[in-house]
Parts: sequence; structure tokens; C-alpha cells
Amino acid sequence: MSTDRHSQLLEQLVRSNGPQTAGDLADALGVSARSIRTYIAAIKAKAHPLPVIEAGPDGYRLGRDAYAAYLGTASASADDGTPRERLHRIVRLLVDEADGFDVYETASALFISDSTLETDLTRVRALLADTGLTLARTGGRVALRGSELARRRLLSRLFRDETTHGMAQLDAIQREFESESLGSFKTDLIEALQDRGYYINDYGMDNVLLHIAIAADRAGKSSPVESQQRDTGTDAELRSVVRELSRTHFADPLGDADIGYIAYLLSTRAVAPRPDADAALASEYFTPDEYATVRSIAERAGEEYLVDLSDVDFLTRLTVHVSNLLERAEDQAYSRNPLTTSLKTAYPMIYELAVFIASGLHDARGIVVNDDEIAYIAMHIGAHLQQQTRRDDLATCVLVCPNYYDLQAMLADRIIQTLGDALTVTRVVTRTDVPWEHLDADLVLTTLEPPAPAENIVRIQPFLSPADVDRVRSSLSRVRRIARRASIRDQLLRYLDERLFLRDVEAESEEALIRLLGERMQRLGVIDGRYIEAAIERERMSSTAFTDTLAVPHAMEMTASRTSIAIAVNERSMPWGDGRVNVVALIAFSADGRAQFQEVFDQFVEVFSEREDVASIVRGGRTFSAFIDALVRTMDS
Repeated sequence: MSTDRHSQLLEQLVRSNGPQTAGDLADALGVSARSIRTYIAAIKAKAHPLPVIEAGPDGYRLGRDAYAAYLGTASASADDGTPRERLHRIVRLLVDEADGFDVYETASALFISDSTLETDLTRVRALLADTGLTLARTGGRVALRGSELARRRLLSRLFRDETTHGMAQLDAIQREFESESLGSFKTDLIEALQDRGYYINDYGMDNVLLHIAIAADRAGKSSPVESQQRDTGTDAELRSVVRELSRTHFADPLGDADIGYIAYLLSTRAVAPRPDADAALASEYFTPDEYATVRSIAERAGEEYLVDLSDVDFLTRLTVHVSNLLERAEDQAYSRNPLTTSLKTAYPMIYELAVFIASGLHDARGIVVNDDEIAYIAMHIGAHLQQQTRRDDLATCVLVCPNYYDLQAMLADRIIQTLGDALTVTRVVTRTDVPWEHLDADLVLTTLEPPAPAENIVRIQPFLSPADVDRVRSSLSRVRRIARRASIRDQLLRYLDERLFLRDVEAESEEALIRLLGERMQRLGVIDGRYIEAAIERERMSSTAFTDTLAVPHAMEMTASRTSIAIAVNERSMPWGDGRVNVVALIAFSADGRAQFQEVFDQFVEVFSEREDVASIVRGGRTFSAFIDALVRTMDS
């Protein structure tokens, strides 16, 4: 049994808010229910006596406290004897031994057969693809051929692939490379950088620390990295910081080449320019051509998606990021991002804007931008758009509080102080004869008992309590959700067509299903062949599986004759990108549908974000009319 399947199953339970049946888990992993039960038995045996998985009449759920305790045990961090652990050990031997090792002696030392080791070496060759490393064989001896930098990148990738979400966690790095001083090194490094005015990207910092741990480990083996060519004022300052700290924290201080490499990694992955460095940005951090490229792409994105991306500060920060991204892409050493999946699910429209910009960079500079790097671009866009949020976006509120000295004014002030980030008070009703039917607002907060209950009316006390605040926020969230779902329901029903509804479709690949749905649209005159090819090209940029159950393929240009959705609903999930989905919706938007694109796109993903809701829709939607009924029922619940 593959340990990878165990990790996938646990990850599925971590993300689940409720119990999962064996069938649900089997569909999510693309295996049989019997296999799921086998995996669970193996996980329970390994974690014993900790109850990491709890079984009940409704299915399986994660024992979260037990799982947290289990992650800190040795059995969770080491899988001695598994193929993956053995592959790891073989790679470490190849990296550490310049002359390689004897196949037969190594098989004996690992207590495996010669044929098993030969199989492992085949896996190693597959692992070396696109690394710049090769496996050389002379008789019974194998050795790794390639640069020291390529060897370190291989160790880094191998380690990250075995950690949670692909992120290099500090305690795991210290265990792997026996570097107990790495934590204090990080603390002192961050303090030194902040003292010099740098912004810290902590998502990238731990990945840089992984390279530092590898450098310290390799320095002890007299394996310095090749010298880096880049030499800027920023790098010189960073080199000075790294050199001083390496002398303090490491038994074998890093050499000049290693220090230069770490400074390069810091400047391109973990730190941003200090805010007082604007005058130096043009010459120090990016070229005028890079800025012009980013501005041009951002302008096109703004026109296509009806957002304002023209702010100079935003473009400056994004260009600094892109300049570093260009260097990472040239090295094929991309930064991992632990928020990639959650960003795609929670903010699909922002992620889509980032894909558009990444596509523009690909066309302008010929670089490949992977999902993690797209997510970093999305974080820049999201932060910028968040700053643009207008007060009009706040919910409107009417306060009903009869006159009693200044009680109504004090209550209104208290509401603004505690809930001003979520709502704005548009009217205060101070009479006891309240015109309830004419209170036009998202929410009504009242100290009086209303004549009849309503979703948007919340009874509060004259002296606003923490419990009142919690109820108001909960009610506001519920009211907004109902309004959003009512809006998307009406729009979806306009865009769905029985002729574009498929049930339990088998397709060889994502591309094949996009073509199948696209050809249906094409026959109805909604799109042409170029739109289908553009949707496939968009899919190659980054998977459109925005949730665990839904893929939304589409082209980035809105060239359809009318807005329409072709949808395939499958009882059994199919592979899509790195995951599996049950629902595939090819969305085609017309040019005059730009204003609706963001709302429909975000809310469509939201509807299919809960696995339990999707399971209900899939099971109930055997026909088009039944699908619509199940969809509306779920959205109205």
C-alpha cells in the first residue's frame, strides 16, 4: 500500500467539516471503498494507540487532537521500509557520494534484492527529469552526474514533496539535516532584515531556510555551490547579514559562494524592497522594460475583467515580484505557496486575474508560471483590490431603538464601533410605532420585539453585548449568503440549457471532455472552434479545478455569442489536474457579459465548494430537470 494514499486520505479528512463515508473517500481518491477501509486500518495500526480516525454510523472523521499528537511522533515523520523512504535514502546516497555506490553492496546494506534496487534506480531516473542531473552506470556502480546546485535542488524538491502541503516546515528541516541551530538562525535573520527595513515573505523564508540547511550540510562535506553571477547592492547587504549569522550559528561557516547563493535566494524569494528605496527601484530591483511589460499586461487584465490595476504602487510591487519570478523561472526553482488551493477555492476570480497576468508573462517573456507562482500573483492582486473596497460594499442597517434620553445615539455609536467593518447604519427609528414593512435595509437591528420574525431582523439589547455582536454577524452572513445564492440561482437558470447537460460522461482526459462540451456549444452557435482551443490552452496554464468536486474550464477572452454553460455531472469522479472532480462546467461568456462574469464565476464556484452539497446535487440530478431542482433546493437551503 502506497504511503501517498494514506497521506491523501488524511488530507481529505483534514479538509472535511463532517464525517465522510467510505464511498465518499473512495470517490475523492479514485479507488474502491474496500481500499479505503484497508488504508484506514493501516493508518490506525501505525498511529496506535492514538485514535487519529474515528468511525461512526455516518462515516469516518479525523480525531483532530489525536492527529495533532500523532504528527509529533517519530512514526509520523519516518516510514522506514516503505518504497518512498527507500527512494529518499538512495537519492541521499547518490548526492552525498561523488563517486556513487556499488549496486549489489547497497542492496545488501538495505536488506533488499538486487532487482528491487534496480526498480528503485528506475524511479530515481524518472525523478531526475528536468533537474539537469543524470544517472551514470558503469558495470555495478552508479553515480549522479551534474552540478552541485542541481544536487541541492534535488534534495530540496525531494524534501518538500514529503512535507505537508509541499511546504518546508522548520522543525522537519532541523530533523532531516540535523541542524538544531536553524531556528535561532531564522530568528536572528528576520530581526536583522527587519532592522534594515526589508519586508519579509515568511512563506518563502522557510523554503530559503531549507536551502540554508542543505548548504550547511553540504559545506561540512566540502561541496560548495557554484558562484552566482548576480551582484547588486541589495545582494551585497544580504551577503553581509548571512556571512555574520553563519559564523555565529554553524560549526562549519558557509563559504563565499554559498553565502552569495543564499543572498540571491533571499532577494528573489523571501524579502521585498524596503519602503524608502523607491528612488533606487528602477536600477536596483527591475528594469524599465520589466515595468512596461507588467503595466501593459495589467492594463489588458483591467480592461478584460473591469477592475482598476493602474495604481503605481501596486504596479511597482508587482514588478519587483515579477522581476524575481523571471529569475526563478530561468532557474526552474519556483517558490512553493501553501495557500494555492485555498486561494483558488475562496477567490476564484482573483486567481483568474492572476492566470491572465501569468499568461501575459508567458507570451511576453516565454516563461512557465506554475500554480504556486500564480497564487503569489493572486495575493498581490487580492491585497490591492481589498484596499479598493468601497464603503458601498458594507451591508446597510436600520436601527430600531425608541427614544430614552440619548440611549439610541449611544447604541448607534456602539454598533458602529464594534460592527463598522461589516455594516453601516443608514437610519435610526426612534418611535415605538415602527413601519416594519418599510424598513429597507440588509439588516434590521431592533431593541423591540418585531411583530413577526424575519431572516434580516435581529433582536438586540439596548446595551450591545458580545452575544448580540455574535448574533448580528451570524445573521448578516446568513442574509448575504441567501441573497448571493438567490442571485446566482436566477442567473444560472438563464445560462443553463438542457441541450448542454450531460450525465455520467466518460472522457480520456480533461482536454477530451472540454472538446466534448465545447462541440455541443459549437453546434448551438454559442462558440466557435477557436474558443475551444483557447479553453484548452487556459487549462494548460493552470488547472480549473477550483474545488475538490468542480472544474470550470473556460477561455480567458469573452468571445461567445451569448453567455452559456455546458455541464457534465458524473456519479464517479474523474481525474482533473492534481485532483478529481464530479462536475465539469464549461463556461462561455460573451463580450457584453463582462459585468456578470465576476459575480457568476465566484458564486458558481461557491455553490459547489461543499462536498456534501455537491453529493446531494449529483445523486439527485439524474435528469436536467432533476438537476435544476436539486441545484435550487441546495442553494435555497
